[in-house]
Amino acid sequence: MMNTYRVLFFLLCLFSVNTLFSQRKLSGNEKRESTFINANGEIDTLKTSKSTKVILSGDTKYTDYKIFSFQRDTTYIDTTLTIKKHYLFNYLREDNFELFQFHNQGQTYNNLGYRFDDLNRLPDFGFSAKQFPYLDVDDINYYEVPTPTTEITYKTGLQQGQFVDAIFTLNFSRRLNVSLSYKGLRSLGAYRRALVSSGNFRGTFSYRTKENQYEIRGHLTTQDFFHEENGGLTASALQSFIDEDPNFDQRSRLDVNLIDAENQFNSTRFYVEHSYKLLASKDSLSKKDFTNLKVGHVFTSESKSYNFTQPTNTTSIFGDANSTNPSNNDALSAITNNELNLEFNSKYVLGKFKAKVHVTNYSYGYDTILNSTSTINRLKLEGNAISFGGSWNGKIKNFKINADASVTPGSGRLSGNYFKGEAIFSKDSVFDVRGSVLLSSKSPNFNTLLHQSKYDDYNWQNNFSNVNTRDLGFSLQSKWINGSVNFTNIDNYTYFDENSLPQQFANQITYLKVKANREFKFWKLALDNTVMYQNVSSGSSVFRVPEFVTRNTFYYTDDWFKGKPMLVNIGVTFRYFTQYQMNAYNPLLAEFRLQNTEEIGFPTVDFFFNARVRRTRLYLQVDNVTSGFSKKNYFSAPNYPFRDFTVRFGLVWNWFI
Repeated sequence: MMNTYRVLFFLLCLFSVNTLFSQRKLSGNEKRESTFINANGEIDTLKTSKSTKVILSGDTKYTDYKIFSFQRDTTYIDTTLTIKKHYLFNYLREDNFELFQFHNQGQTYNNLGYRFDDLNRLPDFGFSAKQFPYLDVDDINYYEVPTPTTEITYKTGLQQGQFVDAIFTLNFSRRLNVSLSYKGLRSLGAYRRALVSSGNFRGTFSYRTKENQYEIRGHLTTQDFFHEENGGLTASALQSFIDEDPNFDQRSRLDVNLIDAENQFNSTRFYVEHSYKLLASKDSLSKKDFTNLKVGHVFTSESKSYNFTQPTNTTSIFGDANSTNPSNNDALSAITNNELNLEFNSKYVLGKFKAKVHVTNYSYGYDTILNSTSTINRLKLEGNAISFGGSWNGKIKNFKINADASVTPGSGRLSGNYFKGEAIFSKDSVFDVRGSVLLSSKSPNFNTLLHQSKYDDYNWQNNFSNVNTRDLGFSLQSKWINGSVNFTNIDNYTYFDENSLPQQFANQITYLKVKANREFKFWKLALDNTVMYQNVSSGSSVFRVPEFVTRNTFYYTDDWFKGKPMLVNIGVTFRYFTQYQMNAYNPLLAEFRLQNTEEIGFPTVDFFFNARVRRTRLYLQVDNVTSGFSKKNYFSAPNYPFRDFTVRFGLVWNWFI
């Protein structure tokens, strides 16, 4: 309930600020103008004698509403309606083709495929099933907008609840921007003990001086994810589900393994980066910097915590418990990183080269012993590390090269190395070809090294070796076909076995992933196809993926009504993955583990009706349409059924004041 109040409070503040910045006093004879994004995605003005909107300059274009990624790539606020936007309309706000969600939105996801081409330099906290919606440093966007801008995304929850993602941003001047964002979810779910409540708050700022001599940007995030955990259906309830017992058509009647268990994941992060231009020489014609030398500093402070609570031991699925009744059973992580860098940028010769030094301090562990029978002799993993590295970004006509590397010497938990190189060739908007290589050596997730619980079987202290990953990738983006190939080798692959104990694989993992997308269009009809093939030639006993995953969407697009005020997309999506021994979910660890008893793989069919009216996109989705008459073999993980026939709706609404 508190999460719902927080969403409503944030929206109230957003509308208040939006109203404050959208109005000004006008004289009695003064004309008014309001702005909107027209069907072509351009800013239009509408004159009226009653509105009180800020007047935009006639030179304002939709391309003035800019979004900057962490890597400083530039996109624009987009109000179009496409099939790609349909794939993004979900809780994660990204295409989840390689994921399979649990029945309630906001719950975790099982992996249908894996990415190893974009690993982080530092080891992670762990408890990875809780971190699918987690926003890392490189997930935060920054903005530049000529007028205050708002975007609201809304989607109904499952049974009870709602999902809202609200973004408000404004520029106090062309050089100073701030933004506030909040993504909140509360959804009850169809099964017992499946409540999800979460929140992601983001606040960003960016500023640069008039001649761009000094630049600074940063953000603050607070994120929390609360889940009731039911442990899946009991054996008898599972049989009733499979046999389609009419007494259990109401899914909340089915018994579950856990009746009072829940887990909580919290995080706070403060990030700031700034740079000062020491030297610069300008091009005589363009008046832009030809070369420059900058000194910079990046500061990151991030804390995470996780806990699992079960007041009563009414089930034996976790084994015996011997609690010390601690006042705090949180696993706590804190990482502070300072980066000092020197950047030399030569626009037409060498490109941009940056030398970097990182000073990192980390701490992970517990405040006290949680189990009275535990033999753990160390409460925390702590230490410091110094890393050295550099990056290079070069461009010659249509050819680009990007490289980034770092090495952390020593024998501590942060010791290791990282290198990523990428070569790109682009031919206007016709095609884009790129090849990449990634080499990484870093510690496994902290929770595989040290974990405590009141349950006897969930206490360990390990001294695992670094996980060594090598990934070679190729991709093609073109107007004819999009595709990618990744070939990955992993040494010391770390996983959770059938008993939920962390292990390191003694041999090498060899993993091939091939993915292709092609859309066919005829008249007002289109067929969008995405297919993925995967093969694990070595290590398939511990690294498991389906051989084929496919998504095929057949849809109709048209402008309805006179004057084309509404654009519609109406279609159906078929999705299928071949049977494989899908990983099981452990709610105590918030991790997926191996299982050797069940093979899962099935098709789903979803229907959608999407429409755009000016700058508002409306979405109506019907999930798992065939569940009413198909075999009850659809599961997100062993003992966790996927959702039945479900109807939900939502919208994305932009304001440009």
